[in-house]
Amino acid sequence: MARSDYTHRIEVNCETGEASQVALTTSEIDAAVESEEAIAAEVAANGYKRRRAAAFASIGDQLDMQYKDQLNGTTTWKDHIAKVKSDHPKP
Repeated sequence: MARSDYTHRIEVNCETGEASQVALTTSEIDAAVESEEAIAAEVAANGYKRRRAAAFASIGDQLDMQYKDQLNGTTTWKDHIAKVKSDHPKP
């Protein structure tokens, strides 16, 4: 979002429930925008890691898949890993 899209005044809800306005300096707005841009960049670069971690089966389940794959000559574990990685690719 461009810095010009931000207003120099924001509305703040006080504990009393009344609204008041607070003036922000340009440097405060710039700092907030830079922080937001840094967070967005981090999520774009590393968000896939969190999505993969949530999609992977637990370590215990993965070990069980590997054990059963060895006994049965199947590829359940490899298929699971490949699917998670393809569903959540690196950028």
